[in-house]
Amino acid sequence: MASLQKTFVFDEVAKHNKIDDCWIIISGKVYNVTPFMDDHPGGGEVMRKATGKDATVDYGDVGHSAAANEMMGKYYIGEFDQSTIPAKRSYMSSTTDKINNLKSPKFIIKVLLVGIMAAALRVMLVSF
Repeated sequence: MASLQKTFVFDEVAKHNKIDDCWIIISGKVYNVTPFMDDHPGGGEVMRKATGKDATVDYGDVGHSAAANEMMGKYYIGEFDQSTIPAKRSYMSSTTDKINNLKSPKFIIKVLLVGIMAAALRVMLVSF
């Protein structure tokens, strides 16, 4: 008796987007990588950021080893229905993205300018 292949839709896979419940889509296949989050060389957050989209390009850009490609079989849970990807998905920033924005050069320059302006105003007020 042949086993039935499970096929997942985008909304179902996208719900699994946390460190303790993480599914990713790569090359039309769905992987539950939750058990691997702590062991991933790049950290679990790297894989969590690959949720909610087709991560095929992200996975390929890293240049994973043959051993990593073989290991994926352990986490395979089914096929992905490509027709269920939303036409346009709005970007949802994470807390990490917001923190990284605070470290951007533009933000730092703005903070420095506000500090300089406050110091200049204080000097002006004290001298009157």
